[in-house]
Amino acid sequence: MRGTSRTDEGAAAIGQDGFEGVVADPDRLGTVLAQLEGVSVACWLMGSATGSAEQLEALHGSRLQTMLERLVDTPVRGIVYEAQGTVHDHLLDRGAAAVNTSGSTWSMPVEVVRADPADTPAWTKAMRAAVARVLRT
Repeated sequence: MRGTSRTDEGAAAIGQDGFEGVVADPDRLGTVLAQLEGVSVACWLMGSATGSAEQLEALHGSRLQTMLERLVDTPVRGIVYEAQGTVHDHLLDRGAAAVNTSGSTWSMPVEVVRADPADTPAWTKAMRAAVARVLRT
């Protein structure tokens, strides 16, 4: 499994958890798309992302929409969207709607997870189950 972070420190922390940690920035989607080789399910885990209001708006709006459109031309089979966290609910709801619409539009398996990331065991269980459902579709 591969996880991305905007910083070298974040990528190193991902690596300490046993994943492949790489630097990629969702504000520069080319850096994220370059990491999709060999990926079956993309997980957009931005429910507790930080940044300016404009950045958060884009992460759950235009950046997410562009990512969804570009996934169609990759080997990625589906996407899991984190719709819970510290980001404003209206942004998470808009992102969830975009993911669900993309699933219908492109016949792509999608899952929206509303588990609280602060409850690590429940969140991990929900995310694993969502990825498994996408892979079975």
